[in-house]
Amino acid sequence: MQFLLAFVVVAPLLGAAAALLPAPPGLKGKSPEQAVLRHGVTVTGVILAAAIALTLGFDHDAPSRFQATTDISWIQALNVRIHLGIDGISLPLLLMTALLFFLCALYSYFKLPAGPSPRAFVALLLVLESGTLATFAVLDLLLFFLAFEMVLIPMYFLIARWGGAQRQAAAWKFILFTLLGSVVMLLGLLLIGLKSGTFDMVALASDNGRELSHTTQLLAVLAIGIGLAVKTPMWPLHSWLPDAHTAAPTVGSVLLAGVLLKMGTYGFVRILLPATPDGMATFAPYLGAFAAVGIVYGSLACLALARKGNKGDLKRLIAYSSVGHMGFVLLGIASMTPTGVNGALFANIAHGLITGLLFFLVGALKDRYGTADLDTLAGATGAALYGRAPRFGALLAFAAVASLGLPGLAGFWGEMLALFGAFDPAEGLSRPAFLTYMTAGAFGTLLTAAYLLIVVRRVCMGDPKAGPEIVLADVQRYEYAAWTPLVALTVLAGLWPAVLLGLTDPAVQKLLAGGNS
Repeated sequence: MQFLLAFVVVAPLLGAAAALLPAPPGLKGKSPEQAVLRHGVTVTGVILAAAIALTLGFDHDAPSRFQATTDISWIQALNVRIHLGIDGISLPLLLMTALLFFLCALYSYFKLPAGPSPRAFVALLLVLESGTLATFAVLDLLLFFLAFEMVLIPMYFLIARWGGAQRQAAAWKFILFTLLGSVVMLLGLLLIGLKSGTFDMVALASDNGRELSHTTQLLAVLAIGIGLAVKTPMWPLHSWLPDAHTAAPTVGSVLLAGVLLKMGTYGFVRILLPATPDGMATFAPYLGAFAAVGIVYGSLACLALARKGNKGDLKRLIAYSSVGHMGFVLLGIASMTPTGVNGALFANIAHGLITGLLFFLVGALKDRYGTADLDTLAGATGAALYGRAPRFGALLAFAAVASLGLPGLAGFWGEMLALFGAFDPAEGLSRPAFLTYMTAGAFGTLLTAAYLLIVVRRVCMGDPKAGPEIVLADVQRYEYAAWTPLVALTVLAGLWPAVLLGLTDPAVQKLLAGGNS
């Protein structure tokens, strides 16, 4: 188990280095380009297999205990250690990350985005995978920061070199926002480590903030929270996200929504809730307020983009929907209750699966039509996907109703539990304030249903014979291979939420109890 976790974190880096080397003559296939893309599929597939083996070997009777741990001294002067481990909170995120990277590598093998060297594309993809997996596996504050920052450069280049229109501006906006947030976050992490005498997350969780004064906790929550809020993204620090999603290639958008956004909310749960509980209690009402505004704002922005005549880009619309969906995650965390935090973690996974599928579908739709502009797609009578490509239209409708939180699918449980957490927040928090946030969140769910149903009506419905003759390819085999796991897991998590909640709940209970089971 120790070897498997270390392998999952380090293997993508080794794979990235190998991707830049010439392929052996017997493995080139039809071309060197095909060989390096096959290499990407193989490496991400091996990492996914290792993550599944890690899940099977995980002691599901003790999900609150860190398992597969490695603890080696690294920088003795600062008491920084190479400390790895997983529990019921990090394991689902680790597994989902490995799955999404494999599906993106598989999709890219058949549909490589236009851009420079495929070697560089695969290498950047694997470096990005290593950084995201490490973020969910490390248990040292400085290692967390290094892993958190490791993803910036590869994602910048994926957007800037393989993206669409306005890719350079979007890539610069992405990296400037996240770098500025990270500088402030580093100060907060150093403040916690130096004041408490340790950077070890397990020790900090067990101490539960007893070594930190209230002022220190407030400063730490403010500094670290800003950096995490940018990556989440929380309103009003979200403005980099729509540009980045619109410009990014399909797999870049899938990974940005499915994995990178989760790193911010994971930091709130893993670091701030257990290490600075008093500071979080002070800032929780403000975090809840920003979350509630984000839910409504994201939904209203999507409604505006979905309206006829507004030239709304579908990728941009889904990006704004992420602002609203991540608002539910932040609202659950702000409640500081087991119900709310479990809902936040569930919503994280659900959003990764569903929004990843949506970006895959919209990317494929853009490839078929040459545009993601909703007015162009809808035309005079609608894109009529049900008539022109019925399986594709059915998948898009499925992803939309999953995203709006239909009961029986994964999107329902996280949002419902987050609202329940806001209905009865932790002791000491203002219940009237959180009831207001809950009402705003419930109103946001209605708005979400409205704009997603508008999108389905405009894109999927209509008379295919009324418009110009368009021969539209239905779902291809490689698309089935990349999308079917996301559909299956969305249904599984919706029908059997105990699979995920059985992992997260004991770990959350221990985390909120100050490290005591």
